[in-house]
Amino acid sequence: MKQGANIAVGVIVVAALAAGGGYWAGMQGRGDAVAAVTASQPGSVKKERKLLYYRNPMGLPDTSPVPKKDPMGMDYIAVYEGEEEADAASSNQIKISTDKVQKLGVRTEAASLKAINKVVRAAGRIEADERRLYTIAPKFEGYVERLHVNSTGQAVVKGQPLFEVYSPELVSAQREYAVAAQGVQALKGADSEAQNGMKQLAESSLMRLKNWDISEEQVKALARSGEARRTMTFRSPATGIVTEKKAVSGMRFMAGEMLYQIADLSSVWVLADVFEQDIGLVKSGAKAKVRINAYPDKVFEGPVSYVYPTLNSGTRTVQVRIELANPGQLLKPGMFSDVELAASSRSDVLTIPLSAVIDSGTRRIVLVQAGEGRFEPREVKVGTRSDEYIEVVDGIKEGEKVVVAANFLIDAESNLKAAVGGFGTPDKGAAPTAEKAVVGHKATGKVEEIDAKAGTISIAHGPIESLKWPGMTMEFNVANEALLKGLKPGTAISFEFVERQPGEWVITSLKTTGAAKADPGDVHAHAGH
Repeated sequence: MKQGANIAVGVIVVAALAAGGGYWAGMQGRGDAVAAVTASQPGSVKKERKLLYYRNPMGLPDTSPVPKKDPMGMDYIAVYEGEEEADAASSNQIKISTDKVQKLGVRTEAASLKAINKVVRAAGRIEADERRLYTIAPKFEGYVERLHVNSTGQAVVKGQPLFEVYSPELVSAQREYAVAAQGVQALKGADSEAQNGMKQLAESSLMRLKNWDISEEQVKALARSGEARRTMTFRSPATGIVTEKKAVSGMRFMAGEMLYQIADLSSVWVLADVFEQDIGLVKSGAKAKVRINAYPDKVFEGPVSYVYPTLNSGTRTVQVRIELANPGQLLKPGMFSDVELAASSRSDVLTIPLSAVIDSGTRRIVLVQAGEGRFEPREVKVGTRSDEYIEVVDGIKEGEKVVVAANFLIDAESNLKAAVGGFGTPDKGAAPTAEKAVVGHKATGKVEEIDAKAGTISIAHGPIESLKWPGMTMEFNVANEALLKGLKPGTAISFEFVERQPGEWVITSLKTTGAAKADPGDVHAHAGH
């Protein structure tokens, strides 16, 4: 009886538990439904994004399931679900964390419209003005009797006696003129025919003396006195410096022989050698500034008077002539000078700072800021440049920000070139292909030789599918010397590499897998790389 009562009590307890469980289950189900409705409403609990992988910060086709660093010490960037397309679209961008951007001192500046004021610099030399050179060369034969100016470099003034000469021809011409002049006076009462004949004789004698550069004053003195002088004095035709003196006392000279040369240095020329690529910017009338080492605190200014029509094939320069006033004769022929020529300026052209352009020799690249921590390498065409800015003809638009200071770009040059190689120069209207997007390759092999000084490593590697290469032995450059630490010939490795420029292959990451033996069946010497 007691046992039956216990069983009955147990059944009641089980039933009560079952009922309670059903009620709890029902409430739980209702709660889930409410939670589901609540989750679907705006402002509900944010759904956690799914992490897919980590990608290379320099845009190389290298991913990792776990966080890691590239050979340059940069952290790989996390890619979440839904970001694959954006990541693929920006695969040719250089990506750096914001804290590294600040540490590396990256600065950007927007492309803007500015006036390009180009200054052409050239080396020049001071020369005497060729239009102010005077030569004293008697037009008759004779002898130097006496020198009044007897040294080169001596300063003279216009009309100053230079030397005296004796010439039998000159004495004869003087006597002829004196007789003719006296005859004209004596025949004043004679018939007109005799007077005209004597006048013609006197005029021809006078013209002969003038043609020999006898001064008007000397001729008048001869006409007054009627006596021929034994010697004739030659005077300076201008104020200047005696640059050449061949006259020696007692010497005989021939007609036309140069005895003195005098240069008027009140105005001088500066002949500047302008390089061929700059000559198109220099025009006649442009202002020029000239500096002389002898006078570092002075700046001489003058106009460009002439651009010579010929090119010096040896120096690839064209001469430009500048005229300068020379008060006090500070500027002396033969001095060297530094010349600045104001070139024709252009206004309202799209410009960026010179430091923004990375010139590889074959093309010019700028890094355009595509977003926070993201930079896109872009090829540009450039035009005129000034001391600080350069004109951009094609490649960027006004307002786009370009990197103007970032030392890490030079330090990571190999990785930058790999990223630049990725975007290439596709044909207009052609769709990008997967083959063009591939810039990184993977391989395994064995270390043959290491040249730490040159930063190269020779590897016997197996076939590489992405390049359709057979196994071979070839030399690679390394993006960072740290990749060579701890390596020895004979070490088996796996590595990734890119083509930095045609024929130049650069290893960007490298791992050792132990010692290995070369497989002569898969790997053979190859001298084509």
